[in-house]
Amino acid sequence: MTKCAFLFPGQGAQYVGMGKDLADSYKCARAVFEEADEILGFKLSKIIFEGTKNDLQKTEITQPAVLTTSLAVLSVLREQGIHPQAVAGLSLGEYSALVCAGVLTFRDALLVVQKRSQFMQETVSLGQGGMAAILGLSGEEVQNLCRQSLTIGHVEPANYNCPGQIVIAGYQDALEEVCRLAREKKARAVMLSVSVPFHSMLLLPVKEKMSSLLENINFSKPIFSFVSNICAAYLSEPGEIRESLVKQVYSPVYWDDSVRLLLRDGYDLFIEVGPGRVLTGFMKKIDKDTQAIHLEDRLTLDRLLKFLQEV
Repeated sequence: MTKCAFLFPGQGAQYVGMGKDLADSYKCARAVFEEADEILGFKLSKIIFEGTKNDLQKTEITQPAVLTTSLAVLSVLREQGIHPQAVAGLSLGEYSALVCAGVLTFRDALLVVQKRSQFMQETVSLGQGGMAAILGLSGEEVQNLCRQSLTIGHVEPANYNCPGQIVIAGYQDALEEVCRLAREKKARAVMLSVSVPFHSMLLLPVKEKMSSLLENINFSKPIFSFVSNICAAYLSEPGEIRESLVKQVYSPVYWDDSVRLLLRDGYDLFIEVGPGRVLTGFMKKIDKDTQAIHLEDRLTLDRLLKFLQEV
């Protein structure tokens, strides 16, 4: 019997027009975008559907936009009667996963994510910090390169995405040094178009703000299994989930290990719910024989429904 897990993308998956196809075709998806506009007090949907790439890349817009789009896609899945037995989300995607699992309401998740993005952007001055992807080295090799570069500035592994892809975060000069050292080892190194060193100790000052913010948010027990980024383990107690979201801001994301946990427990169908297909790409490198399908529009919905009829 198929065991299905929903995976939710994080920041970086966004693009102008995401979710519009489904919002035009499904009332349930349209309602999610309308609710987001009402909660936030401005037309987020207009920026998502008709804005510029630059508008959408601003962290304080990107994070609510990806969350809203993912949950609009989720609403269509639910309407089709498709539900998971487990959920996980990459970084920001954890909030989508937690709404899916009934831990957080959409309203609470959206308002928290809006504040979270502001806290992150305020902590490191624009132009000082960022991230880079190192392709073709092991986690241990990337850790060693980061240690060698600490004399220049803080830098550390931030996302263990899949074999051969580690994202680092830190100060710009140190990032560039790690990239240089990686290229000397014949690896690829790509600076990412983000202005915040996500999941690094440079965001430790956000800890108290996030703790205070989440203190007043109601967390429920997940209705199905939830895998946390920071420990690649199942969390079920509201208190530990709240604490994990605080730590997640300044701690590495263990995505590779999180997916491997689900694979070990027999999950054999993974549906990426939201914009893009980044997580589906990671899955092919983690376990190329496992079925992974992404869903973001009517075309991919038709493919998914056809696939489910055949299994």
